Amino acid sequence: MSVGDTQPVIRDLQGMTEFLAAEELQRDVWGPDDKTDPGDLMMVIQAEGGLAAGAFLGDRLIGYVFAFPTATPGVQHSHRLAVRAEARGLGLGLKLKLYQADWCLRRGIRHVRWTYDPLRLPNAALNIGRLGATAAIYHRDYYGEMGGINAGTASDRLLADWRLDGERYARCRAGASMLTAAEAAAAHRIILPADFAGLLKTDPGTAGAERLRVREEIEAAFSAGLVIVGVDTREPAYLLVRSPTDGAA
Repeated sequence: MSVGDTQPVIRDLQGMTEFLAAEELQRDVWGPDDKTDPGDLMMVIQAEGGLAAGAFLGDRLIGYVFAFPTATPGVQHSHRLAVRAEARGLGLGLKLKLYQADWCLRRGIRHVRWTYDPLRLPNAALNIGRLGATAAIYHRDYYGEMGGINAGTASDRLLADWRLDGERYARCRAGASMLTAAEAAAAHRIILPADFAGLLKTDPGTAGAERLRVREEIEAAFSAGLVIVGVDTREPAYLLVRSPTDGAA
């Protein structure tokens, strides 16, 4: 069965065979040298109130999301989101996150947090531009040295805050833009490389310099009280304002 034959089904993972399939999917997406979340750990966390769900095409797992409770009631940490290369272009990243949102809201969870590499434009476009998360916290080299697709670069991360009870989330569900044209034009801009993953492979020195430039500019903006609320994908840049449109950072 090919990806184009039918629509993937998204549901919670069931049984160790599917949790082990999620391990294999991680190696496929992030590379064999990257550390994977063990299947037995995901199974136990799911049993204790976490989320482990997948997108299935027939019996094949082609995407998954993994999240767990935090010390703060009503807040979930989303640890992993992955889609196999063969299934990209189907909007599965968005569909998995919306499944996660519905899952959370049914359980009274209205705030989801996760980290992501600030230089990877597709992730930024999904997290900030489409889902409506915001960001105001920057972690330098958060995970230390990493392998797989993250090898050769500092593991800097932005903390994405996704509020499921505000105006931005309503815009997300409606497929609407997070910023008006006037708001985007007035926003402070931090330029992003158009293809950091490619740059890391072909010119590691320039990739490292871009990492440091963006780190310094984002940290300075956050220190000045600005918050990331948008992404321009045409002329790649973060868009920052003094406070988010619905008052939730």
